[in-house]
Amino acid sequence: MVTSWPKGRTGPGISAQRIIERINAMSGGRLQVDLFAAGEIVPPFAVLDAVSNGTVETGHTASLYWQGRIPAAGFFTSVPFGLGPIEHQAWIELRDGQAFWDELYKPHGVRAFLAGNTGPSMGGWFRRKLNGIDDLKGMRLRVQGLGAEIYAKLGAVPMTVSAGDLLPALEKGSIDAAEFLAPATDLETGLPTYAPFYYAPGFNKPNGASEFLISLPAWDRLSPDLRNVVMEACRAEHALGLADAYQTNAAALTEILGKYPVSLEAFPRSIMDMAYIASVELLTEIASTSSLAARIVESYKSTQRDLRGWSALAADMARANTRTSSAAR
Repeated sequence: MVTSWPKGRTGPGISAQRIIERINAMSGGRLQVDLFAAGEIVPPFAVLDAVSNGTVETGHTASLYWQGRIPAAGFFTSVPFGLGPIEHQAWIELRDGQAFWDELYKPHGVRAFLAGNTGPSMGGWFRRKLNGIDDLKGMRLRVQGLGAEIYAKLGAVPMTVSAGDLLPALEKGSIDAAEFLAPATDLETGLPTYAPFYYAPGFNKPNGASEFLISLPAWDRLSPDLRNVVMEACRAEHALGLADAYQTNAAALTEILGKYPVSLEAFPRSIMDMAYIASVELLTEIASTSSLAARIVESYKSTQRDLRGWSALAADMARANTRTSSAAR
């Protein structure tokens, strides 16, 4: 299994390791998966090709990396202003998301499963404070996924920088800002050292789903019980990875704000409003690329409509509980 992450990277790197450990243990030695970090066999953004062309049998990565050639791929990682982690899992596993995923990837000779989740992302690290939409004009911003297209619509210059090259790029000033993941991974990467303004919410990445890729020939060779081993190992990591993200991010945010000269900021309303308008336009553009993309977009939006009432109420209850416990202390 090749990955898009440095070995042991907080979040996705750890998820990749736990997945292969589960597969190897649950299969009783009948299936052995060996892990290779980004760059050991293929570069981080070549994982899909490596699995597709048979260089390796499996990969651990994120679907957002393929949206340049598969426009609807980003829906299986995160969509700006879109589904949160649990809502997304409901779409994939309980509605028709997995069937659409299978259909989308079949021409590339692979299957994909949810395989870890880093939760909602932060908005990113900025060298200077944002006062309004004009501050984004010409800004060189490291950003991945559909969020890159949103920022381009707002006048920024999206930059593609791998996880391993992110800190040097920010340190040298070849980028002005960097969106990566959330506090735990951002802290491990060293981002608080070179950018003092930490922005929220991560409107461009409200979900952090990883994907496990397996080539169709390798999948077809597996017995039914070993297929279940693979699927359950991935499903278990989505749950544990998400729980892990909430725990580690809480601790990391406290450390960041306590140790570094960092200001936690909210995006100005003008940026949020324009970003939302751009996201609506973007989904329409993606839907126009193919009939399959149109069906994926409609299914995704339908899930969001159906779940938004309960999701909003659940969020209100969580906020109320937080206020009550804080007052009690």
